Amino acid sequence: MADLELLTFKLKIMIDKNTELQDTTAPAITYSECYPQFILDACCGGRMFWYEKQNPNCLYMDNREVEKGAFENNWNPNWCVKPDVIADFREMPFKDKHFKLVVFDPPHLTSGSMKSVINKKYGLLSKETWKEDIVAGFNECWRVLDDYGTLIFKWNEANIKASELIKAFPVKPLFGDFTGKTGKTVWMTFMKMPV
Repeated sequence: MADLELLTFKLKIMIDKNTELQDTTAPAITYSECYPQFILDACCGGRMFWYEKQNPNCLYMDNREVEKGAFENNWNPNWCVKPDVIADFREMPFKDKHFKLVVFDPPHLTSGSMKSVINKKYGLLSKETWKEDIVAGFNECWRVLDDYGTLIFKWNEANIKASELIKAFPVKPLFGDFTGKTGKTVWMTFMKMPV
């Protein structure tokens, strides 16, 4: 088994069993050594809004990996998706309250096909389960967010109004604002207050 495969296997066992893993092939590693970062980007995509795309304090997660050159006609040739962890935002492989800051910028379109550039770049939600999927993702972000931590949620109203999601979330944002050329992108800020 290659080193990366072995480490991935060990991480899965550690997360599943929530324990330190010890074996004879490698020194014991702890959960916090596997994930020392305190920021999570739960849907990192091409890390387009990050100024420092390799921020050592951030763990970049996505449900896919896309190599450079994914678009025809050499359009945007360096764009790629290279997450640190490949996982579904609806079921994250992290302990409760692990991160101080979580960024959640999920796909927001429900129409088109994955052949289109925009959907290939940003992802596509199911027309039937989009609300359940986004609420499940928000709940997972909330679960892995530490007390007094901050959750930044980014959404675009191209197909679905943000107000529909806010009603479905278990907590309300502290504040937010619309941005973008068409004014359809909204950034919202949540803070996890202990109960």
